[in-house]
Amino acid sequence: MGGISSEAFVLGAEVIGAGIAMIAGIGQGIGQGFCGGKAVEAIGRQPEAGGTITRTMIVGDAIAETTGIYSFVFAMLCMFLHPFANALTNR
Repeated sequence: MGGISSEAFVLGAEVIGAGIAMIAGIGQGIGQGFCGGKAVEAIGRQPEAGGTITRTMIVGDAIAETTGIYSFVFAMLCMFLHPFANALTNR
């Protein structure tokens, strides 16, 4: 019985990990949508504060966006550099 090699197992785990990392984009998208919706509500209630509200919303969205960027970078590292498989073969 051949089984699966340890390198193939680690490569498969890296791909699964990359997919799980991209789930972070879902939460980030929901958070940005919620932030935008609340900003529109606030501007509707107090139009003279629109500039301040918009500025604060953009800063909050930029901070939320970093979560999606970090997860994307981690997923790309796992998909193309194979750091764990390389560590397995260099021991």
